[in-house]
Amino acid sequence: MKILITGGAGFIGSAVIRHIIKNTNNEVLNVDKLTYAGNLESLQEIESNHNYQFKQIDICDVDRITQAFNDFQPDLVMHLAAESHVDRSIDGPNAFIQTNIVGTYTLLDVARKYWLSLENGRKEKFRFHHISTDEVYGDLHGTEDLFTETTSYAPSSPYSASKASSDHLVRAWQRTYGLPTIVTNCSNNYGPYHFPEKLIPLVILNALDGKPLPIYGKGDQIRDWLYVEDHARALFKVVTEGEIGETYNIGGHNEKQNIEVVRTICKILDELKPQANSQPYETLITFVKDRPGHDLRYAIDASKIAKELGWKPAETFETGIRKTVEWYLNNIEWCHRVQDGSYKRERLGVTV
Repeated sequence: MKILITGGAGFIGSAVIRHIIKNTNNEVLNVDKLTYAGNLESLQEIESNHNYQFKQIDICDVDRITQAFNDFQPDLVMHLAAESHVDRSIDGPNAFIQTNIVGTYTLLDVARKYWLSLENGRKEKFRFHHISTDEVYGDLHGTEDLFTETTSYAPSSPYSASKASSDHLVRAWQRTYGLPTIVTNCSNNYGPYHFPEKLIPLVILNALDGKPLPIYGKGDQIRDWLYVEDHARALFKVVTEGEIGETYNIGGHNEKQNIEVVRTICKILDELKPQANSQPYETLITFVKDRPGHDLRYAIDASKIAKELGWKPAETFETGIRKTVEWYLNNIEWCHRVQDGSYKRERLGVTV
């Protein structure tokens, strides 16, 4: 099959492409704008593979996206291109509206016209898979419930509101126009090649530099953590085996408070690369003013994808976080290069 993947130079997108190229014989076209968080170094190990190609395109550019569809003739589309950092959405929501909403609309419209042009047989096999987040569901604070595929949407941030909007557009294109779409909503991803603005890589790199480890509020926010390579396997399974019109929640079954996550990282670093002053890394933990509108708890019920598609995460949080810390220790130069001077691990999202 031919698979067009948007946002394939990003954290999750690159993991999906590495998985497909290394484990299947499918062809992949990676379409990515290459914003600050998109980095082709994440794909170096497969970039020379004859089944892989890349085009630098903004998904809002209707002419170039149309040309990419017509030239590549995809059987499947996996849409991962998105602005994804909550703090950045607080400082500058416009980019999130443009990419996540307008970009998704543009892609849907191009995909629909392309799909209608396909011959019978190919037309029936075509799928448009939209990859989203559990943040569209809002906050589970005060309950033991889990997010299911039927949980009502209640986004809190400009980021999650833009992703909720894109989810609704995808479903509308299926219900109104018949475009064969599938939606997945995932919990917090972590693992190799994660841009250092997110909690886990930020803590690892700050700790190694002896810098403060900033924790929002009391650090009691709970997230369900999903190892990115587990997520990549799930996404490929959904796009190839999932039912049209269905939604699948993908989670790691790893609910952890942020402070727990940070302390776990500190303990692993104490073991693998102790500080020169012999002090435990936990002494660097610093509590800072909480993020505006910060949701307290997210937790995914991933029983549907387990039951219907047979997917379960291979990594526990304990095995995944150790692999992640070890990867960053072995790839410090990558971390320095991807920051390119534009992001210095400063606090974002304080504008209110």
